[in-house]
Amino acid sequence: MSDQVYEDACRAWRSSLSTLLGDTSLLERWQERRYQFAHRVGALLTGMHDDSPATTGPVLYGVFASGAGLCYVGQTQQAERRLRDLPVGESHHLANTVPPEIWEKVVVIRWPLLLSEAPRPEQLEVEAMGSAVCGLALEHALQLAMAPPLNSRRRRTSGDWQPRDLARSRSRGAVQSQRIPELSRLTLAAWNALSETEVPRGAAVVATGVGRVVFPSALHELPGSGVGVGRVSPGRDKAQVERPPSRGL
Repeated sequence: MSDQVYEDACRAWRSSLSTLLGDTSLLERWQERRYQFAHRVGALLTGMHDDSPATTGPVLYGVFASGAGLCYVGQTQQAERRLRDLPVGESHHLANTVPPEIWEKVVVIRWPLLLSEAPRPEQLEVEAMGSAVCGLALEHALQLAMAPPLNSRRRRTSGDWQPRDLARSRSRGAVQSQRIPELSRLTLAAWNALSETEVPRGAAVVATGVGRVVFPSALHELPGSGVGVGRVSPGRDKAQVERPPSRGL
């Protein structure tokens, strides 16, 4: 994209926002529209749908945007809180930079469900380091493998950005990730399987045995309609998605 095309797009964005926020009533309408969409995305990320339990506890998550692809990888020990807030942006910076209205999909991995498949020595390592540190270690492993752009730079007080060399990081997560290579491999495999999932017809969520992928982009195609989660068989690798009955959230 040329600089001129980019600047023209920025001007069009500012002009559109000026129109949408043209008076008090329009501002309130904009506020309501954005929060309703963000709330809907948060509910799909965390809520119980059909045979899929609510998303709680430790998870890894990643946000993909149309065009840019994977933008950000994160982790939390409280999925029920963090994932609801993620599209709202009150305690997380992501939605300020990449609005949820242009999110293509969000992948969520409930990594503790993979522990039983890891070698016994790694299970003991996880027990020793604790869930919080293990979450950081798996987050680092995913960031290193995927190099999401919003994790690959940090803000500076001078107003610009500094690249982060994730491979040379000495953070707690980076150091501890070396102790759980097989669990990291299992997590990456589950991540790849979910991230390659196609958008199901008439739904915005696909769930597997270890996580889910939510498609905020699909909500634009289903204005005002109920959006459910795709029912899946117990097996992770060959999940059969069925169209759910329509219902309001």
